[in-house]
Amino acid sequence: MDIKKLLSEVTAIQGVSGQEGNVAGYLAEQFRPLVDEVTVDKMYSVIAHKKGAGPKVMLCAHLDEIALMVSKIEDDGCVRITSVGGVDPRILPGSRVWVHGREKLFGTIGALPPHLMSAEDRNNNYKMDKLHVDLGMSAEKVRELVHIGDLVTFNTPFTELANGQVASKTLDDRACVAILLRAAERLQRMACDADVYFVCSAQEEVGGKGAQTAAFAIAPDLAVVLDVDFALTPGCGPDVASPLDAMVVTHGPFVQPKLNKRLMDCAAAHHVKLSQNVAGRSTGTDADEIGASRAGVPTVLLSLPEKYMHTSVETISLDTLEEGARLLAHFVSELDASWEDDLWI
Repeated sequence: MDIKKLLSEVTAIQGVSGQEGNVAGYLAEQFRPLVDEVTVDKMYSVIAHKKGAGPKVMLCAHLDEIALMVSKIEDDGCVRITSVGGVDPRILPGSRVWVHGREKLFGTIGALPPHLMSAEDRNNNYKMDKLHVDLGMSAEKVRELVHIGDLVTFNTPFTELANGQVASKTLDDRACVAILLRAAERLQRMACDADVYFVCSAQEEVGGKGAQTAAFAIAPDLAVVLDVDFALTPGCGPDVASPLDAMVVTHGPFVQPKLNKRLMDCAAAHHVKLSQNVAGRSTGTDADEIGASRAGVPTVLLSLPEKYMHTSVETISLDTLEEGARLLAHFVSELDASWEDDLWI
């Protein structure tokens, strides 16, 4: 599997929360050679099943992306926007975007120049209602091609950086979907008793609904959730972020502590470097919804450090991605009928 090619392709596909059909179809095809059965559910979550006689384990990473949506068309043809998921308006001025109307249209996001702002406005951050997409068209033409509710996505290419790092939109969380695919590829060459469900969940960015419904349908014995976490950058210290070169395990009330120790012991046994994090309340990931599904699912969270989260230049280390896949494959392959002997009191 060519991870760079996979990431380049999958990050370019539109898959905004609630409208993930295109990216779900692509990922279903990527999983088919690696598992026994692949389905796409009513939420657009991809569920890839590798059958086994052992414990039923759900491995989950979300496939949806944050984006924008058309909220109004002005009389001069400019398109007003609102966010789908957590989009920070401060990063938007000057962005290149695609407007997914009757045609796929190129646009740029503009804002009032600082020269024309009051002193008070210059001291404040940009707000969404002050921004617009310029398509370079008349209002009549825009209204012919664009409608309220049409999606607007970032137009930024997948880019290779130095030292095995890459930058793109939508690496949150399609880089972790790549970890699932790489782990599935590894498990083909390993002894594995577990009954494994690889889930690419929908609507995580708006509340984890895809993971919630998939976990209800699967009823797993245990789950591993993969998502991104904050990587160290200037101004973002070690109290809130982790080094880019190691996967992260999280401790907290939504994480089963003994299962978490098993994951950490597995990492140590296979010489996989880990960082540790704490989430005193919810994790803000699909782990929260899966853990509370049905009568409860023992769940752990394994995270890929990422710089510049929820921007068009999210940055990860490919080496860390590969190590995450290696750890996940070993962890799953070592699950057997005794997996929960020491889990409960």
